[in-house]
Amino acid sequence: MTAEQKRLEEDRNRKAYWRRWGSYLSERQWGTVREDYSSDGNAWNYFPHDHARSRAYRWGEDGIAGISDNHQRLCFAIALWNGKDPILKERLFGLSGPEGNHGEDVKEYYFYLDNTPSHAYMKYLYKYPQAEFPYTQLVKENQQRGYHEPEFELADTNIFDNNEYFDVFVEYAKAADEDILIKISIINRASQTKHLHLLPTIWFRNTWSWQENSSKPTLTQNSPNIIKASHPSLGDRWLYCQNPKSLLFTENETNYERLFGTKNNSLYVKDGINNYIVHNQIEAVNSEQVGTKAAAHYELTLAPKQTTIIHLRLTDNENLTAAFDTDFDAIFSKRQQEADEFYQHISGGNFSEDAQNVQRQAFAGLLWTKQYYHYVLEDWLKGDPTQPAPQRHNSRNQEWTHLYNDDILSMPDKWEFPWFAAWDLAFHVIPLAMIDPDFAKRQLTRLTREWYLHPNGQIPAYEWHFSDVNPPVHAWAAWRVYQIEQEFYGRSDREFLERVFQKLLLNFTWWVNRKDNNGDNVFQGGFLGLDNIGIFDRSSELPTGGYLEQSDGTSWMGMYCLNMLTIALELAKTNPTYEDIASKFFEHFLYIADAMDHIGKTDIHLWDDDDQFFYDVLHMPHGERQRLKVRSMVGLVPLFATETIEASLLNAFPGFKKRFEWFINNRPDLQKNIACLEIPGSEARRLLAIVSPEKLKVILQKMLDESEFLSPYGIRSASKFHAEHPYIFEVDGQQHRVDYEPAESTSGMFGGNSNWRGPVWFPMNFLIIESLQKFYRYLGDGFQIECPTGSGKFMNLNEVATELSHRLMSIFLCDSVNYRPVHGGNYLFQNHPDWHDFILFYEYFHGDNGAGLGANHQTGWTGLVAYLIHHCGQNYKQRQARQQQAIASDLVSLSGTR
Repeated sequence: MTAEQKRLEEDRNRKAYWRRWGSYLSERQWGTVREDYSSDGNAWNYFPHDHARSRAYRWGEDGIAGISDNHQRLCFAIALWNGKDPILKERLFGLSGPEGNHGEDVKEYYFYLDNTPSHAYMKYLYKYPQAEFPYTQLVKENQQRGYHEPEFELADTNIFDNNEYFDVFVEYAKAADEDILIKISIINRASQTKHLHLLPTIWFRNTWSWQENSSKPTLTQNSPNIIKASHPSLGDRWLYCQNPKSLLFTENETNYERLFGTKNNSLYVKDGINNYIVHNQIEAVNSEQVGTKAAAHYELTLAPKQTTIIHLRLTDNENLTAAFDTDFDAIFSKRQQEADEFYQHISGGNFSEDAQNVQRQAFAGLLWTKQYYHYVLEDWLKGDPTQPAPQRHNSRNQEWTHLYNDDILSMPDKWEFPWFAAWDLAFHVIPLAMIDPDFAKRQLTRLTREWYLHPNGQIPAYEWHFSDVNPPVHAWAAWRVYQIEQEFYGRSDREFLERVFQKLLLNFTWWVNRKDNNGDNVFQGGFLGLDNIGIFDRSSELPTGGYLEQSDGTSWMGMYCLNMLTIALELAKTNPTYEDIASKFFEHFLYIADAMDHIGKTDIHLWDDDDQFFYDVLHMPHGERQRLKVRSMVGLVPLFATETIEASLLNAFPGFKKRFEWFINNRPDLQKNIACLEIPGSEARRLLAIVSPEKLKVILQKMLDESEFLSPYGIRSASKFHAEHPYIFEVDGQQHRVDYEPAESTSGMFGGNSNWRGPVWFPMNFLIIESLQKFYRYLGDGFQIECPTGSGKFMNLNEVATELSHRLMSIFLCDSVNYRPVHGGNYLFQNHPDWHDFILFYEYFHGDNGAGLGANHQTGWTGLVAYLIHHCGQNYKQRQARQQQAIASDLVSLSGTR
C-alpha cells in the first residue's frame, strides 16, 4: 500500500481528516444562478465580473489556485498585480454568456499539473502577462464576431510575445491533515527585469451578513509574519508568511458605495486590498490589523529568467518555532515522491512517458475541479432576513424547494460550469474511481439522496434548470464504479450498489410515468444533454407543436433497463429477492426493444429500412408522424442498450432463468433481439440488445466511414454526410436545418457555446467503445467489420474498440513531428517549450483536426482519457506477454525438431 493509499485509509476510518482541506475553491462564483437575485433571472448581468472584487458572495467564493476547508469557511488563494492592470488579479477573467460569440469563455491560461486524492500534494500553474491585461479588447473583439467566426483568445492579443509574462507555480504539501505547506514559485520569462506584487490571500466566506445576530469570524495579526484565523465552528488556524513586506487586512463585505452609491455597512470592504495596492488608498485597509480578509504583501523584482520562491504555511499549530526550516523542503520532496509512487502504482508504467504525462494531468484536472457547492433552494427563493426580499417573476427552479446542497462535488469546469451537472458527473466518476473510489461513490450517492433527488424521483440536472432531462446514465456509472473498485482495489462494495439501486428505482419510475407520453415504451426525454443536436431545441416547445419520439431517449431507457438488470443480478447473489426485480427489468427491456421497431400500432418505426439508421420521429398535433432524417449521434445511441449474460450467471438464478426462457418460448414477437450463440472456447452467452447483429453491421458501416462519422480522432457527433447534404425542415415558411459543423456551433441554440453537429465528444465515444466490447464478448472473433469502411481492412469488434480508443488518445499525444492535435493552431502551445507539454482537456474536439473546443478545462468527462490510456496500456502489456509466450513456444518446438 502506497503512502497516499494509507492516507485515504486513515480518512475512510476517520483516524485523520485528509480530505478536510482541498482544492475546493471555485474559479468563478459571479454570474451564477446561486448569486442571482434579479427579477428577470438574468444571472450574468445581475452579478458581473466587474462586481466580483467589490461585492460579497452569498453562496460560495472564488480565486486563483485556491483551497478551502470542506465547508468553505476559510479560503486561501493568490492575488497578483503587475503594476499596470486596472485591478488586482484575484480571479480568472472571462466573457459572460451574452458577451462571447460562442457563449461564456474563460480568457486566461492556467493548468492543473498535479493533485492526489487526499490533496496531500497539489500543483497549479498560472501564466500572468506583464503588460496590462486586455479586458476591454477581449470583450469588444468577441462581441464583434459572429457564430461563424472563431473565438478571440488571450494569445491572439499578442500579449505573450517575447515571453513577457510570469509563470506562477502554486504548490501545496500537507505535513499533516491540518498542516498545509504552501510554495509559490514565480519565474520571469522575459528578457528584462520585471516587478510584481504578490498577495497570498486568506479570507472567510461571508456567512454573517444574511442572518441577524450571526457570529462573525476574525482574522488578526499575531506577529509581523503570522495571521491568526478564528472561526466559531472551524476553530483556530494560523497562516505563517515568509518575510512579507506587510500584512493587509480588510473585510469580506460589499462596497455598496462603489456599486450602488449608498452608504457602506462597514468601514472596510471586500476590495480594500485592491484599492490599497492599485490606487494607493492607505485608508482602505485596517491599520488595527483585524478583519475577515487579509493578505501578505510581497513586492518582488525579478531579473530576466529569475525564479523567486515564497513559502507560507496554513496550520492548526500555534507554536511553530521554525515554520520554514529544512523540513519544509523535505516534506515537499516527500509528498512529490509519494504522488509519483501512487500514480505509478495506478498506471503500472505500461505506456510512454508522454501518455503518462497526459494521464497524470487528466487525474490532476479531475481532482482540481472538485468544488464546494452550496445552494439551499428554499432560502434562495425566499431571500435572507437582512436583505431585501427577492422580486422574481417566474422564479427559476421553484419546484425544487427540497434541494439542499452543501457538499464537495465534481464540477464539469470550475470556471465555465462551476455547478454540478448530473450526467456529466456520471462520466467523471469513471476515472475518479481508479484513484479514489470512495469519492466517486459519494458523488453518486449524493445525487440520489432525498435532499437532491426530487420527491417525484427526478435527478436534478444543473442549476440553470434543475428540471431539464439528462440521459439516465447513473445506473451505468454505479455499476462501472463498482467494477472498477473491484479491478483496482479488490473490494466489492455491495452496500453502495444497493443504496444507489434503491434510489434509482424511484428515478426509473419517474421516467416511465413522465416521459412515455402514450404508454407505448417510446420515450420523449427532450433535451437529453445533447444541446443543439437536432433541428429544434428539444427542451422547448416545438414550432410544429406535438412532440418527438426519440431514438436516443428510448435507447437510453433500454440501456437503463439493462444496467438495472445487471445490478439486480449482482445483488441477487446475496439476496434472492432481487431475482424478481431483475425479471421486471428484463421484461421492460423487451418491450422497449420491440417499440424501437414500431411505435404503438403504427407502421412508423424509429428504424429506417431504406437508410438503415435510427432517427427521431416527429409526432404532430393531429397524429401525423414524420421521421427527422438527421444522421447524428442520436442514431448511434441504440448501440448503448447492450448487455451480455454469461450462461453460468443465468444458471445461478433459476427463477430469473425460468422467466427468461418463458419469454423466449412464448413471446417470439418480443424475443427477436435475444440470441444464443456457442462461441468456440467459451460458454454460451445471451445477448440483450436493441440492435441485432444484422443491424449492427449496417450501422457500423456508416459509423466507421471516414466520409461520415469516423474522424481521425474518434466518432463525430453528426455525419460528415451533412456537409454536402444538409437536412432542411420548413415550418410556416421558416427553414430549420442541420449542417455538418466540425468546430464551434454556428447556431445560437443554447447560447452557441456547445456543438453536437460534428465535433468529437468523449462521453459518447466512451460508451460506443464499451458497447463494442460487449458485442464482441457475444459475437467473438468471427464477426468482422471493415474499419475504416472501404479500406479493405477487417477487424473484430474488440479491435475496433481499441482503434477508437487510440484515435481519442491521439488528440492529446505528440505525433511524429511533436504536434499535439488538441492545441490546434495555437503557435505558443505547439512550438514553445514552456507551453507545449501543458494539457488542456476541452469540452469537445474538432471533428476533422482534433483541436480542443468549448470549455477548455472540462477535465470532468474528457478525463475519461485517463481510463483509456490505462486500459490500452494494459492491452499492450497483455499482447506483449502473449507474443513472448508464442515466441517461447516456437523456440521449444524448434528445439524439439532439432
